[in-house]
Amino acid sequence: MHSSIFQTFEAICSKQGITGSVLEIGAVPKDDSLLCMYSLRNASERVGISLDGPYSGEDMYIVKGNANSMDCFEDNRFDTVLCNAMLEHDKYFWKTIDEIKRVTRPGGFIVIGVPGYVKLPGYVSYTDEGSRVKIDRVANATISFEIHAAPGDYYRFSPQAFVDVLFEGMNDVHVQALLLPPRLIGYGTNP
Repeated sequence: MHSSIFQTFEAICSKQGITGSVLEIGAVPKDDSLLCMYSLRNASERVGISLDGPYSGEDMYIVKGNANSMDCFEDNRFDTVLCNAMLEHDKYFWKTIDEIKRVTRPGGFIVIGVPGYVKLPGYVSYTDEGSRVKIDRVANATISFEIHAAPGDYYRFSPQAFVDVLFEGMNDVHVQALLLPPRLIGYGTNP
């Protein structure tokens, strides 16, 4: 995970003052796991779910499971749910989104990061004669994060997809882009 992404998740979660139970979708037992963030130091519980689980560590545990159907967790189980760099690999990401909302308590906090695309600032090009010409097609285009199969790579998301699809029906939704190619990180509260 790029350090800017980790730091952005850290900043978002620090502002929340997280103290309850936390779930990370697609967790890995590594130092750059979101479950290892300093902002989660006061969390009462840190749990992950992964196709590669299980794992049990000093401060967290990861269960083996598919986020499309998290039957291992009851409704409203978590105060905070985190998900980064996973939905683009999930053929049925909408099932995972439904499950995230189901296992997050009302008023709970959800943060999601994915590769995305955003409108780039207008580019200016110079003709052979030296006059400036705005290239609209380039200005309205975007670059995207490379395809990286793990095991598949299916989707990229726009800021509108965050608001209208991933966080549909949620409250206080915010979306930000960082890096180039862009990564989008959005967060909001479960109604």
